[in-house]
Amino acid sequence: MPLIDIHVMEGVFSQEEKARIIAETAKGFGRVAGQAMQANTSVRVQEVRSGDWGGAEGVWTTERALALKAEG
Repeated sequence: MPLIDIHVMEGVFSQEEKARIIAETAKGFGRVAGQAMQANTSVRVQEVRSGDWGGAEGVWTTERALALKAEG
């Protein structure tokens, strides 16, 4: 059965937002794969500690992620 992993920076999303991310991701998968697959899809939100994630431009932080979230 499908397992979808989502990694986010720690401290950026509330429990309610993470619950919504989980539900909406599974529903979106179901719209493509079908209802039987949706019913058997699990989604896992994993938080990454601030400073333990980044790219070529440098290390990412919770503060950066919060600023991006505030931009909409």
